[in-house]
Amino acid sequence: MTLKLRSVGTSDRGLIRSGNQDALHAGPWLVAVADGMGGMAAGDLASAIAITAVAPLDVETPEDALVAALQSGIELATTRIRQAVSEDPERQGMGTTLTALLFARTGSCLALAHVGDSRAYLFREGVLKQITRDDTYVQMLVDQGLITPDQASSHPRRAVVTQALQGDEVSPTYATMVPWAGDRWLLCSDGLSNVVRPDTIAEVLAEHPDRDECARKLIDLALRAGGPDNVTVVIADVVEE
Repeated sequence: MTLKLRSVGTSDRGLIRSGNQDALHAGPWLVAVADGMGGMAAGDLASAIAITAVAPLDVETPEDALVAALQSGIELATTRIRQAVSEDPERQGMGTTLTALLFARTGSCLALAHVGDSRAYLFREGVLKQITRDDTYVQMLVDQGLITPDQASSHPRRAVVTQALQGDEVSPTYATMVPWAGDRWLLCSDGLSNVVRPDTIAEVLAEHPDRDECARKLIDLALRAGGPDNVTVVIADVVEE
């Protein structure tokens, strides 16, 4: 039996924002979420550039080439964002988060790339674990022991990211993992993780085996919590085929 990735993605503007600056990709080998920032048009553009740059990675990739492929995608996104800013000075300061997962053609390995505060969670055998670490000011305070994670969730500066794809040099986090049959991955923008508690997310992932239903339920919960931001969800299941 070979392990395969099966994914769906959905995005919602939310109840407050006038447009949606999030972008996503949900394919058979690659899933990714990007959350743009820096003004309406520029945020849209930055997230779209990032997803367009990594989307061609959605092909069969050898296990030993996964991280290099993600690195090349991020480098391309950085170059294109830099070019977009140089073409229009009003785009200065635009940027985007990017969290991407690339599955090996053998099904024996996956790689994760992360910049910013979108998140990747792994739901394995009934336990939800946040795999990515937020590149944010409040996460830095948590790491230093100055505030608790609970305090971080309501901190007035919780939206301040310490790094994003903005056309400059960036230091993404890369990791590789061995997938298990039955694993369920959730990639999301902070429009979900800022307003829906992890234990609630875990319940939804457990109770809705249908990926489309699961994604829609998570979006609905974010909207019920006020929908203050764009909210994007990608559900990716590791299945035996």
